[in-house]
Amino acid sequence: MAQATPTTESPISGSSVRRGDRVFGGLSKYAGIAVLVIMAAIAVFLVWKSIPSLTTNTGNFLTEPSWNPDGSPPVFGIAALAFGTLVSATIAMLLAVPVGIGIALFIVLYAPKRLASTLAFITDLLAAVPSIIFGLWGLEVLISGSEGIQRWMSDYLGWTIIFRNTLDLYGKSIFIASLVLAIMILPTVAAVSREVILQVPSGHKEAALALGATRWEMVRMAVFPFAKPGMISAAMLGLGRALGETIAVALILSAAFTVNVHLTEPGGNTFAANIALKWNEAGTNGLSALIASGLVLFFLTLTVNMIARWIIARRAEFSGAN
Repeated sequence: MAQATPTTESPISGSSVRRGDRVFGGLSKYAGIAVLVIMAAIAVFLVWKSIPSLTTNTGNFLTEPSWNPDGSPPVFGIAALAFGTLVSATIAMLLAVPVGIGIALFIVLYAPKRLASTLAFITDLLAAVPSIIFGLWGLEVLISGSEGIQRWMSDYLGWTIIFRNTLDLYGKSIFIASLVLAIMILPTVAAVSREVILQVPSGHKEAALALGATRWEMVRMAVFPFAKPGMISAAMLGLGRALGETIAVALILSAAFTVNVHLTEPGGNTFAANIALKWNEAGTNGLSALIASGLVLFFLTLTVNMIARWIIARRAEFSGAN
């Protein structure tokens, strides 16, 4: 008597499942295309609105004072905004990324369970605080509270030039703006890094400990290689917020179109803060100039993210996650 041949068809296969896969694949593809179309539309809009100021400007795009829409005589134009944006975001990253990753490691690997859940909740809650709250805190508390440390840096670290304060004035400066930005992006870096570290396979960590590794050696050899691409992504998310932050920076910086390497001295400006402060008082050509500065910020952010994606793709080959 012939035996029935067992079927190998998966219980979840079928025309309805295949149809669902096709629908989901199509939606995913069109969603990706929509993102590219929106980005291209934004770029076209910025270029189109920037043309009037680009065509009427007879000076240098980077350093011509006439690029200041309010008519005051600055020392630099777009270059000053680029300097303030990049320097403040870079300092914020240098301060926030190591601390954020350290917080994530402590919550996941070192803290007791009850304390870890509390710290994770507080970290996520800080990420939801509006930026204007951070700006007001920096304006009312941090500026006056950090005067002592700024004087100390000028006295003992003034040889580095960047911490030298030749005016003996300690108020609204790029240094204060960088501190506020660091505090703002810290919860984002910590929260994303925490989720990435939680995804590290337990087998990797247990194998390292079983071979006699200390807790730090386990982190260095098992956790970091796996989580490094995700940590880079967390840092890039923080950098994106730092580059585009508006209200907090506008409250703290005393807007000035100057490139001043003495970071604790008053002055400085960023693309986002300048657009927010000058938009209502600028004329037609001034609005076009502001949009042109936004165009520079758009391509700057796009370039930074492309570099970050290249780094992540390159590191992923050695992460052990694939």
